[in-house]
Amino acid sequence: MNYLHWLVIILHSTISVVAAGHALVWKRDPRAALGWIAVCLVFPLFGPVLYFLFGVNRIRTRAVKLQRYFPVRRPNRSDGDTVADAAAALPPSLSEIVAISSAVSRRPIVSGNTIELLHNGEQAYPAMLAVVDTARRYLYLSTYIFETNATGRQFIAALKRTVNRGVDVRVIVDGIGELYSLPRAGTLLKKSGVRVQRFLPPRLIPPALHINLRNHRKLLVCDDRVGFVGGINIGDRHLADALDNPRRVIDLHFCLRGPIAHQLRQVFLEDWVFCSGEALPSACPARDSSGPAACRAIVDGPNDDLDKLSAIIFGAVSTARRRVWIMTPYFLPSRELTAALQNAALRGVDVSVLLPGRNNLPFVHWATAKMLWQLLQKGARVYYQPPPFVHSKLFIIDDHYAQIGSANIDPRSLRLNFELAVEVYGEAVNSVLAPHFKQCLNAARPVTFEEVEARSIPVRIRDGLAWLFSPYL
Repeated sequence: MNYLHWLVIILHSTISVVAAGHALVWKRDPRAALGWIAVCLVFPLFGPVLYFLFGVNRIRTRAVKLQRYFPVRRPNRSDGDTVADAAAALPPSLSEIVAISSAVSRRPIVSGNTIELLHNGEQAYPAMLAVVDTARRYLYLSTYIFETNATGRQFIAALKRTVNRGVDVRVIVDGIGELYSLPRAGTLLKKSGVRVQRFLPPRLIPPALHINLRNHRKLLVCDDRVGFVGGINIGDRHLADALDNPRRVIDLHFCLRGPIAHQLRQVFLEDWVFCSGEALPSACPARDSSGPAACRAIVDGPNDDLDKLSAIIFGAVSTARRRVWIMTPYFLPSRELTAALQNAALRGVDVSVLLPGRNNLPFVHWATAKMLWQLLQKGARVYYQPPPFVHSKLFIIDDHYAQIGSANIDPRSLRLNFELAVEVYGEAVNSVLAPHFKQCLNAARPVTFEEVEARSIPVRIRDGLAWLFSPYL
């Protein structure tokens, strides 16, 4: 009996040490590595099991294998404008941002695009449904949450009509986001004849519980002529005028027309091959170039060795001369980005951060409150937008650069989620995006350094505890 007892102890200790060693070698963030090492060593059996289920990133390995056997052709120098061609018409002040972004992305900047800003589901859904009903060759949709309430049923019916017209319709739904409502959207779509793939759906056999690795992209693209990106999922919650809905959300979506639609199609095809293993043929991009904006699609996720969006955002803040405007629902910047924002404010740059005054994730709001003093003390400005919850995302640098898309400024978004952002270069930043930011800023309440410092001890303890877990929020 003693031998069996010691054998179990040795086995548990070996498994814990091996798991802790794996975290030490393969985790990229020291805080995440330290956290998992502690869990593995403090809980000899339970800890390694947790690490195996939730801590091991199998996504990068899987993505590499799929790209090897099912490669998706990326745009090359013959696909419309090249980086140099599009960048030549941009202000010289953007050269540093262009260089940084070009170094970490694998797509060119393409000019000739138009951007339309859509407020909430009341504007976004009719525009999206109109495109669904006019698709001729293909219609691709990817979303994090696809609810099956009235709004979701509208989309399912429209997609079914489009399939019946002979259009190639494909949908990717996140495996966790789909569970926000029952019956599941994927089930109803399949019954309607729509090709559907679930992105990393949870399952027990074989175990696949990638709860933290979600496809957070919101994308609809049609016929290489028009695409939609932004923060709006599919569901009644994004109908902001429904005052009787306590879960209603304010958000932004964007309609993009022009060559950028081809890049958005490429993003979908890469996700499709990741989910299904089926590589679809790629067509030549459209040559229509009548719009004023130059754009580039940037994808980021745990399957990349480099945190692309973090690198680009950090670089853009470092090059700012006039303003850094950030609108995000979740704001937990890394130490590096916090330092860059502090330095920008000290250089006299207008650093303004717009946050929701009421957050749907209170613990994120608490963690943010813990670190705001670092920005306020250096001259950055922080504002709280009035309820309801504002889920909008917007990142503006100076007069001629912005990012739109699905990414938030927090570790989950920039390290764990699969995200999509579109860079916008040119006049559209000032003519379309900046006025909306200014309007929201005028309606928001400024947060002062004195207000943050006046928090009571219980509130400080609450905020501090939430902040300790910020790398995992």
